[in-house]
Amino acid sequence: MKEDNVVGRRVVLHADMNNCYASIEMLYHPKLRGHPVAVGGNAEQRHGIILARNYEARPYGVRVGQALWEARKLCPNLIIVPPDYEKYLRFSRYFKDMLSEYSPQVEPFGLDESWVDVTGCLAEHSTGENLANELRERAKTELGITISVGVSYNKIFAKLGSDMKKPDATTVINEDNYRNVVWPLPVEDLLGVGRATKAKLVSYGVRTIGDLAQCDTITLKSWFHKWGLFLHTYANGYDSSPVAETGSENMIKSIGNSTTCPRDLLNDEDAHIVFQNLAESVSERMREQGLMAKTVQISLRTNDLFWFERQMPLPKPSHISTELCDVAMQLLRQNWDWNKPLRSIGIRGTNLTPIIEQRQLSLFEDEQRREKFENLEFTIDGIRRRFGHYSIDRAMLLLDSTLGNISPVSDHVIHPVGYMN
Repeated sequence: MKEDNVVGRRVVLHADMNNCYASIEMLYHPKLRGHPVAVGGNAEQRHGIILARNYEARPYGVRVGQALWEARKLCPNLIIVPPDYEKYLRFSRYFKDMLSEYSPQVEPFGLDESWVDVTGCLAEHSTGENLANELRERAKTELGITISVGVSYNKIFAKLGSDMKKPDATTVINEDNYRNVVWPLPVEDLLGVGRATKAKLVSYGVRTIGDLAQCDTITLKSWFHKWGLFLHTYANGYDSSPVAETGSENMIKSIGNSTTCPRDLLNDEDAHIVFQNLAESVSERMREQGLMAKTVQISLRTNDLFWFERQMPLPKPSHISTELCDVAMQLLRQNWDWNKPLRSIGIRGTNLTPIIEQRQLSLFEDEQRREKFENLEFTIDGIRRRFGHYSIDRAMLLLDSTLGNISPVSDHVIHPVGYMN
């Protein structure tokens, strides 16, 4: 980056692990290298989609989110391996630990990518580009995988840079070149422009990021309200949002689980078994992170793939599984009449708050009883840490062996705070 070591000039990197899941699997299984490989769910349990694929699979048209049968039709010699989330989470921790050696400001954006503000450590590395190249070499030698790094003066353009060249590349976007580098790109390449936003922009003749940057702000606001002003800011490189510090309490936006069920859910009793199973894992992870949820969100998908979400605040912040499950069931009863079976459901704790925040006692609840349930769940956590998650389960999960055997831990997702939150 031109003169990016000038005192006071901001330098932000966005580092992205290339084809994270597939790359890690090939690291553990060297014989897979050179062959088209995809990480995919279990077709028998109806998790039959592509979760990741390597570069050898790309020319065949194999893409993330594709059904396994469709991917195999496009690429008959495709090797599909099952996901190993514990392995991916471990590599994610290694990756973020490496980034943290350069700056305390490391902000995750999903499992396999992070922003890093390196403004304060450029003296010994000369430029942000040099530091990015050093990170790429370290990733290859220490983690055995490649990364792509975007170098810029703001988060939006740094993210855009890491997406532009893959694998194992550094892309610099600075104040001098962004009009030539960024503005010709399709508008959907800009962070925050999803499918619906793209369709609306294109209908108005806005096809490139440059078109968006040169739109009148009054017009954009009339199209997208306040969000239109954000998009104009991003396209013009005016973003000044900080990179959050590692360990900030607000780094985690939500903690949730969802699952495609082994069979369709037909009634409240079926849903209750699955929600309780998922809530066990969600609440366990909340306690592990020292957090409580103020809001519960559920997601429902029918067997014809209609999907929607609903949410409701909890009476008070909680990390007790039965309380999360009770609110999930309340949301379900208020919003679903079982006119169609449900194929998949999810539960998520959002609007998280630290446990250490002072709690307000209620005159209308048995606080001692609630504390007893809380202590019981902490005790269960200890048993599971020592003997494994499935060493102890609720009796209700035995009511239906098919639904009770869903593995929530392997599907567990912690959602870091996204840029737009």
